[in-house]
Amino acid sequence: MTSNSLLRADGRQPGSNATATLEVVIPVYNEEADLEQCIRRLHAHLGDNIPFQAQITIADNASTDGTLAVAERLAADIDGVRVHHLEEKGRGRALKAVWLASDADVVAYMDVDLSTDLNALMPLIAPLMSGHSDLAIGSRLNRSSRVVRGAKREFISRSYNMILRTSLRARFSDAQCGFKAMRTDVARELLPLVEDTGWFFDTELLVIAEKVGLRIHEVPVDWVDDPNSSVNIVDTAVKDLQGCWRVGRALATGALPVAELRKSLGREPLVAGVPHGMVGQLVRFGIIGVASTLAYALLYLVLHPVIGAQAANFIGLLVTAVLNTAANRAFTFGVRGSEGAGKHQLQGLLVFGFALAVTSGSLAILHAWAPDVSRHVELAVLVVANLVATVCRFVALRWVFRNKEEVAL
Repeated sequence: MTSNSLLRADGRQPGSNATATLEVVIPVYNEEADLEQCIRRLHAHLGDNIPFQAQITIADNASTDGTLAVAERLAADIDGVRVHHLEEKGRGRALKAVWLASDADVVAYMDVDLSTDLNALMPLIAPLMSGHSDLAIGSRLNRSSRVVRGAKREFISRSYNMILRTSLRARFSDAQCGFKAMRTDVARELLPLVEDTGWFFDTELLVIAEKVGLRIHEVPVDWVDDPNSSVNIVDTAVKDLQGCWRVGRALATGALPVAELRKSLGREPLVAGVPHGMVGQLVRFGIIGVASTLAYALLYLVLHPVIGAQAANFIGLLVTAVLNTAANRAFTFGVRGSEGAGKHQLQGLLVFGFALAVTSGSLAILHAWAPDVSRHVELAVLVVANLVATVCRFVALRWVFRNKEEVAL
């Protein structure tokens, strides 16, 4: 799907600076004390720093104090501010309602306490406005992020994201940071599938997006914890774990139409027949492995009469190992550019050392058992030994490229 494959609600094409618009949603529940300061600060930032037409929507989640009255007064006083009132609580419910009704090109949300530095907003939305990415999230767990919060919240946040990576194989780094944005055309496709109406809404949306193959852009943020936050950490954690179980079961049983969404959103494999994820990696790794094995066999047969079996095996493995690592780096795991290439080759050579030990050991055992065996039998034994080494190589290379893979896939 290109950025022009779906029309905005008003019939215009999304993605150009001339028509690009942003709607920032502030979901609130009983926030009469902090709401005005938040909205005025955000409105000033949008006017001074965001080169797109922008609107602020205050989504009131059935507040029981004076929040709605404050919101309506702000909407009357400030151009570009409106109010959407819901009769039921739920951050996810509010975001879903406003985002689905939006005619902006990009929809975003942030917490009313503005814990996240607003200077991260433009980096958040820029790749969405250009059409390069589909969703964008602020990450407090990036190495370059600067975060001020208590040890308890830090531990809970990191533990939760570790659970997501383990149980749902999520690759995004920070599910619950209240600073996210997405293209509205993508939102219309994904939001009907998101069941949670509370705090797990973010996680469920991101997991579905990732499984579909959408591009999630992460922005390191500066974030200061609000000590007066009314969030019940224990209750939220329990509901999040229940949500993980529900989404995991839906993915396992096929209840979520992942394949259909990939097709409708244009996220089919780039190469026909080569799917996403580990299966796709295995296919690509296998293609490279076959080519490497053929090159190795050719080198071995050419060099054997000149330098002998062990030396021919060493040189053949060394040459193909370097080429194999470079090919897998770019083709299998999607790592581009020269950054880290030397380190990756060094790690690849360590894997080569293991393969050399397996194949050389196999040769030694073969020669001890049958000293006069032909080089074609030697080659057959080496191919089998290389198959064993190849399985180990795939596991090892997944580890070598683990960080880059999380970004690239």
